[in-house]
Amino acid sequence: MNNYNQTFTGFILLGLFPSSQTGLFLFILIVLIFLTAWIGNLSMILLILLDSHLHTPMYFLLSQLSFIDLNYISTIVPKMVTDFLLGNKYISFIECGFQIFLFLTFGGAETLLLASMAYDRYVAICFPLHYATRMSKRVCVLMIIGSWVLGSINSCAHTGYALHIPYCRSRVINHFFCDVPAMLTLACMDTWVYEYTVFVSTILFLVFPFIGIVCSYAHVFLAVYRMHSGAGKKKAYSTCSTHLTVVTFYYAPFAYTYLRPRFLRSPAEDKILAVFYTVLTPMLNPIIYSLRNKEVMEALRRVTHRICFSKNIDKLPA
Repeated sequence: MNNYNQTFTGFILLGLFPSSQTGLFLFILIVLIFLTAWIGNLSMILLILLDSHLHTPMYFLLSQLSFIDLNYISTIVPKMVTDFLLGNKYISFIECGFQIFLFLTFGGAETLLLASMAYDRYVAICFPLHYATRMSKRVCVLMIIGSWVLGSINSCAHTGYALHIPYCRSRVINHFFCDVPAMLTLACMDTWVYEYTVFVSTILFLVFPFIGIVCSYAHVFLAVYRMHSGAGKKKAYSTCSTHLTVVTFYYAPFAYTYLRPRFLRSPAEDKILAVFYTVLTPMLNPIIYSLRNKEVMEALRRVTHRICFSKNIDKLPA
């Protein structure tokens, strides 16, 4: 075992796809989801950039969410795909550490950014007259910077620990990416102190923001209930219920995975839950925020019309 540990400096990722027709189906499905996520998030970023009507705090935050999701899913899926196609499940120690850092940075930044978006909707609906001051450009930029900085600090702490603990058991990680809790089962030292820090980080980055989001939307729904305008109620309910659905879809499996003690966890269940917050959510965010948002659809029509009109002008004879 010691000789194995000295000569083998990386890990083996068992992956998500079994060696069967089911595995091939899952592979194709994940690739399609990845492409949809890339097209959707990139389109949202470009649309918000090109249409001046979307240059508001809410859509500025949404463009950041799309940017995070685009990178978030790219941290996980390409490695899965290449491992399946090449049949090589090896990942070096440095690559594993880099993947941990990116995964936790993007994941932590997204949890805080979603909380910022909920606060934006809370101020817009509950305090519309104070919206310009409470959600100024400066406040919006500070929210985004804070999300990135805190996510990076948390990621550095966990990545540093994962790269410095001794691994003296099998180097086979029963997961489709380098997930720190899955790696802890391979450690040859007692990791209860670190597991406690994982619990604390989960409370700070998942539970507290989620509670804040639920409280924000509770105030929003109460304010909407008191509205006299039926059209305003319908629009507010549609927007907020969509946001809350997306948030729950992301936070719930994430928190459930990391809050459970090790003896209650199973690799198969962890992988299924991880698909929700690493693969499905980055695909669903741009779809839900665009298809159920009239402002985004109108902006899409304006940008498309502008592009087509400019092409027709270029085709006119001089």
